[in-house]
Amino acid sequence: MEMLNIKINGRDYTVEKNTTILEACHKFGIKIPTLCYLKEINEIGACRMCLCEVKGARSLVAACVYPIDREGTEIYTNTPEIQKYRKTNLELLVSNHDKKCISCPRNDSCELQKLCLEYGVDESKFQGEETKYEEDRSTLHLVRNNNKCILCRRCVAACKNQYVSVIGANNRGFDTQISCAFDQDLNNVSCVSCGQCTVVCPTGALVERDDTEKVFAAIADPTKHVVVHTAPSIRATLGECFGMPIGTNVTGKMVAALKMLGFDKVFDTNFGADLTIMEEGTEFIDRVKNGGTLPMITSCSPGWIKFCEHYYPDLIPHLSTCKSPQQMQGAMIKSYYAEKAGIDPKDIVVVSVMPCVAKKFEIKRDDQGRDGMQDNDISITTRELAKMIKRAGIQFTDLEDENFDPIMGIGSGAGTIFGASGGVMEAALRTVADVLTGQDLPEFEYNEVRGMDDVKEATYNVAGMDVKVAVTSGLKNAAKLLDDIRAGKSEYQFIEVMCCPGGCINGGGQPIQPGHVRNFVDLKAKRAEALYDDDKNLPFRKSHDNPEIKAIYDEYLEKPGSHKAHELLHTSYVAREK
Repeated sequence: MEMLNIKINGRDYTVEKNTTILEACHKFGIKIPTLCYLKEINEIGACRMCLCEVKGARSLVAACVYPIDREGTEIYTNTPEIQKYRKTNLELLVSNHDKKCISCPRNDSCELQKLCLEYGVDESKFQGEETKYEEDRSTLHLVRNNNKCILCRRCVAACKNQYVSVIGANNRGFDTQISCAFDQDLNNVSCVSCGQCTVVCPTGALVERDDTEKVFAAIADPTKHVVVHTAPSIRATLGECFGMPIGTNVTGKMVAALKMLGFDKVFDTNFGADLTIMEEGTEFIDRVKNGGTLPMITSCSPGWIKFCEHYYPDLIPHLSTCKSPQQMQGAMIKSYYAEKAGIDPKDIVVVSVMPCVAKKFEIKRDDQGRDGMQDNDISITTRELAKMIKRAGIQFTDLEDENFDPIMGIGSGAGTIFGASGGVMEAALRTVADVLTGQDLPEFEYNEVRGMDDVKEATYNVAGMDVKVAVTSGLKNAAKLLDDIRAGKSEYQFIEVMCCPGGCINGGGQPIQPGHVRNFVDLKAKRAEALYDDDKNLPFRKSHDNPEIKAIYDEYLEKPGSHKAHELLHTSYVAREK
């Protein structure tokens, strides 16, 4: 490792050779503004906000892509000339920008807005022709407003990183816009609804479709019994919306806030995750013993399912037929819970709080309900829940912890770790190993499938049988495994796929973090750590040990994989055009 002595703003520092100026400055506590840069995803130096001066260079350089490769390099990051360039750049951007900031969903979390404030931008300095676009509201999961787009191309890079690449730059010069091929609506292309474009957009050009008004209306309707359930990962991310440290577990405060909002019952989707493991584990054992299609691939992630339907429809038989935890939970609320509570399921409104905008699509899929009812009626994101809490005047950080309601309020540690890549696999192994051996195995942490590597694989000997498994997240990585299956090269019996890189903790509905945080803080690791810590502290750590899971099978479903379980908890898929 070659080290170089350099100067930044007249002060001496030592850095590793070929470190970029941006990375070096961050290391030494100097913040350089960026609008386009996303580490390892969008390193193109296009926005020019990070321009810096390197002594001896003929022009200003982009700090995000300029490597420090010479001893004695002298760098200046904040001269009057540099500040002038950045301010002018911002003024040019806002000259062709929809400046309706008060009503913008990203007001107060917009990176462009914050930089304009910091640099004292005159929003009316450059006036002239402006481009105007119609909003694209064609999908169930997001809204695209190119009037707020600054052409940073973060969304394009995120979409490419997800393999699908359904958006890109069309036209040239002043007429350049980010859109689909031939300017089609998003609903008419093979978008998988992952929402990764929304979490990286620095402005309000891409946002989730806001369903909070529907929830408020349902709560206010005296004829409706409104039940909410929250996904495992929400407890590890919701606090960020209220200024709490990344990776803070806010389960108790979240439940308290939901009860204050007026929901009739507050359930834990960890219960649905445990239910998924019971069904999915049983399905896997059945496929292994009876020559079913292998490898079996998990079906919890609706973005992943839609990706498979669009891009690998021939591999649909490999998908588990199990519904996702969201859908299983909703199905049980409108059947098992409705019967126990003596409520007509048609009078129940089920609201799910999910880390994922694809869940908005999933709740309306065919074969996801019965008797003309959806399993879930409304799905909102972590961000939408935070918006509701703030609008209701609830002081989130001051709340005392409260517990989920009984019947579907207990979740195991196995259910909790569903929110991180590898969690579904580990949860399944904890149960499958016990079932096949007929023992309560004391060693049940499968560390080999944890972490954020692109693909994790392991072989476990379970009851004398070697089970080879693989875990991946992010669709670009998933495609590699699917190509191996298609080519007959796969040796795995069981594969976990999560649509979003890192799993649900990094879903498209999670809290917005600005570029300077996303680039230098391992969001996925910090959020996952909160889930694994929660797992360690819960009284039940295996899905089949959850007493509420035992009760629902004893009282209602008979056994995992029963005819009734299949009617309520399993689904089907459909090949879609690419």
